[in-house]
Amino acid sequence: MKHAVLVTATARLWPRLGGLARAWRGLAPPCRLFAWRGFVALIDDFASGSITRRWQTLGVLEWIKVRWAEPTQRRRRAALLLLVLGLAQNKLASANPPALEALPPPAQIQPALAELGRHLFFEPRLSGDGSRSCASCHVPELGFADGLALARGYNGTEYFRNAPSLLSVRLKRRLTWDGRLDGGDLATAVRDMVTEAHFMNADARLIQERVRQIPGLMVLWRKALGPSSEPYGPQIFNAIAEYLKTLDAPDTALDRHLRGEPVRLPPMVQEGLALFHGKAACNRCHSGPLGSDGKAHRLGLAEHPAVLAEPLRSISLLRHHATMGVPNYMHERKDLGAYVLSKSERYRGRFHTPSLRMLDHTGPYM
Repeated sequence: MKHAVLVTATARLWPRLGGLARAWRGLAPPCRLFAWRGFVALIDDFASGSITRRWQTLGVLEWIKVRWAEPTQRRRRAALLLLVLGLAQNKLASANPPALEALPPPAQIQPALAELGRHLFFEPRLSGDGSRSCASCHVPELGFADGLALARGYNGTEYFRNAPSLLSVRLKRRLTWDGRLDGGDLATAVRDMVTEAHFMNADARLIQERVRQIPGLMVLWRKALGPSSEPYGPQIFNAIAEYLKTLDAPDTALDRHLRGEPVRLPPMVQEGLALFHGKAACNRCHSGPLGSDGKAHRLGLAEHPAVLAEPLRSISLLRHHATMGVPNYMHERKDLGAYVLSKSERYRGRFHTPSLRMLDHTGPYM
């Protein structure tokens, strides 16, 4: 499946590089996989690298394109460059395989602001009709998820995805299953979730007035933000974001083991950890302190039947595609995943790797 995705993506890019596909004729079959790998490494560098790295990558691609338009010998040289890049990338990947990591130290927070955020997180009056709080979908007893295959959504709606866990959310680079929100800006993500029609359907001007009318919240507000401070939408979102930074997954024996502390893991756990990083290769997608590489992958899973069978979920999906600017969205009947952000066919149907923290509380998983 993975190779098919690479072939499809690369086939779309060959024409833009001046007929680079003719390289295949100059390479022996065993070398082709590494040439693909080198080409894909270049494309990934361009897609995710810095501005300087992108210009460097464009320079390499332009060199290859020019050489390909010249006599056969220079085409062979360009093909060999791709081959060397692929071999180098393969060598680096095998020399430095990703691995699970222990949780880092707790975040530095403002305690009074986080306490205000905690109360706001559980406050249903922040939703449009006063019936739902953040905790309606992110339940502490369920690992700050909701235990449902598909989230319920705001009253009168049904959602088309699972509610992700908020445990250690401060460590995520991208938020939501399609990665459309920046994990480094939790306050903006909170704002989007609180005001989104599918979730809490609130208006920032309305909720700041509601906070003003709740005496207990005003006591906490002025303790955190000053005796003359008045409720203000962005500060509400900042306070909830500050609370989210405190929601770290529990420190485990495995964390202590990964930090090099003298911990005796049960034999079965040791065997599982060896398989995880070895023959089973789970670490190719599940690594780092969250047990997630933070990238979007295509697993080939079928669409949940309820998304098309239940009209309210279908409407939510179509609205999501429309607001994200998906072309011809009325013809799309599947969740497009990360495609909605990039509009690149390469990301159609890709979703971000979930965390492995507290798996016994955060199911169902797919």
